[in-house]
Amino acid sequence: MKKQVFSIFLLLLCSYGYSQRKHSKTSAFKSYKGLVMAGYQGWFNAPEDGAGRGWNHYLSHGKFEPGSTNIDIWPDVSEYKKTYKSPFKLADGMDAYLYSSYDASSVDTHFKWMQQYGVDGVFVQRFIADVQRGRGRIHNDVVLGNALKSAQRYHRAISLMYDLSGMGADGDSLVIKDWKHLVDSMKITNRGDNQTWLYHNGKPLIAVWGVGFNDHRKYGLAEAERIIDFFKNDPVYGGCAVLLGVPTYWRDFGSDTENDPHLHDLLKKVDIIHPWFVGRFNEDAYPAFQQRIADDMAWCKQYKIDYVPTVFPGFSWHNMNPHAPQNQIPRNRGHFYWKQVTGAINDGAEMLYVAMFDEVDEGTAILKASKRPPVGLSRFVTYEDDIPNDYYLYLTGYAGKMLRKQVPFTDTVPPPLK
Repeated sequence: MKKQVFSIFLLLLCSYGYSQRKHSKTSAFKSYKGLVMAGYQGWFNAPEDGAGRGWNHYLSHGKFEPGSTNIDIWPDVSEYKKTYKSPFKLADGMDAYLYSSYDASSVDTHFKWMQQYGVDGVFVQRFIADVQRGRGRIHNDVVLGNALKSAQRYHRAISLMYDLSGMGADGDSLVIKDWKHLVDSMKITNRGDNQTWLYHNGKPLIAVWGVGFNDHRKYGLAEAERIIDFFKNDPVYGGCAVLLGVPTYWRDFGSDTENDPHLHDLLKKVDIIHPWFVGRFNEDAYPAFQQRIADDMAWCKQYKIDYVPTVFPGFSWHNMNPHAPQNQIPRNRGHFYWKQVTGAINDGAEMLYVAMFDEVDEGTAILKASKRPPVGLSRFVTYEDDIPNDYYLYLTGYAGKMLRKQVPFTDTVPPPLK
């Protein structure tokens, strides 16, 4: 009898503890497995968009004019409801226009494309160094709020990725404070059991990126561990599944990774390991790199942790870094992207992370890109003449179908739709 009473007491205690958490019990998206998610920067501004941030992320060293810009791909803005005249000119002498992420209509257009092409959803990026400041925090809150609405409207999965880059020592308190702000003021994970926040292992998924890098960051593993423990265990704001973004060579403490065995202790606490591959290989080097992914997966399987590899369509950041060649890692009509997709699936990947949806700065974007960008002192990467501007949205949607075995597996890159 005493054992029965004690069991009932424990059950009630657990139920009470769960009820105190500020998250809905479930979601329309119950697992990352079977999904292809993309990163979503949402950091672009124009002077007249109301955010007060000028040409944020379009400009370079304080200037935005021909010969001075941060972006290597010019987005196609023909479908946006609201655009802004830039200082750049097209070949016919007409003004070139850009969009602002601050506008709800821009975010809505992106999520409409996700639904149209079958992109499963996005991780909205949130740089903790940026949200400490007034305008930066307002901008990020506005973009996230609009993304939540559009994700629900178009039934796309959504989560948040805290990028710790630029965070100072003891910055974990800022992450925790910000998460509480989002949960309380925006109810980001408490919108009913049919919400579209991405869940994993029965819990709302939150991503933390930038742990274990050896590039002299001011924070370290101690701050990262406190963040992980909070998201996993806090009785009110925790109870989350955690995806941890780590360096490429995390497993064997290679060239980009801090040589501290405690990193692996942290990894064994999380639900998903997500290594960063952008710029680490080109199409010729990928086959040799593929073995690393297979070994990563074997390590994760041993410790019962899920694993999501990064795939990216190409890479170019010449306008941001003039010493770097333009179109540094060519897309080659989608062949480079598709090799990574098929390689990951062949190795047993159950989920994929695409870098990125809107990263035109580093030329990894999958959104619609202009086939006729501005001309003059700044040069922009364009797709091949026979490749349409929406090709990488299409390939990403196809990859999701192939991952879920809704279409036959194929090593041959699907041709563009006609």
